Amino acid sequence: MASSSAPQLGSAAAHDALAHVADRIGATASFLCALHCAVLPFVLTVLPALGLGFLGDHRFERIFIACASLLALASLVRGWRRHRVTSALYLAAAGLALLWIGAWVFDAESSIVTHAMLVTLGGCCVALAHIVNLRLTHLFGSCCPPGGAA
Repeated sequence: MASSSAPQLGSAAAHDALAHVADRIGATASFLCALHCAVLPFVLTVLPALGLGFLGDHRFERIFIACASLLALASLVRGWRRHRVTSALYLAAAGLALLWIGAWVFDAESSIVTHAMLVTLGGCCVALAHIVNLRLTHLFGSCCPPGGAA
C-alpha cells in the first residue's frame, strides 16, 4: 500500500513546487511590470538609443499584461483551491482590472499620467496577490483550509 501512495505524493510535491515557482515568477514579473510602467514616461526618449525601444511599444505591453493575467489566474486559482482564502483573488482581480483599463482604455497616447498610474498600481496589486498566495499556501499547506474540515 505504501508503494502505491509514494508516486502520488511525489506528483503532488512536484505540482506544489511548480505552483510555488509560478507565484514567485508572477510576483517578480508583476513588480517589474509596475516598475516599468512607473519609470517609462521618464525614460521613453532614451530607450531607442539603448536598443530597448520595444519596451515602450503598446503591443509589448499588452502581450505582457495578457501573459501576466493568465499566469496570475492559473496560480491564484490553484492556490485558492488549496487554502480557500479569497484575499489574494480579490487583490488580483483589482490589479488585473487596473492593468487592463490602463492598457486599453487609457493608453499612453491619450493620457500618459493616468495610464502610468493605473498600470503601476495594477502591477503592484497583482504582485502583492502572488505574495499573499505564497504566504497562504505556505501557511495552510495541503491540509486544514480555514473554516473547513481537515
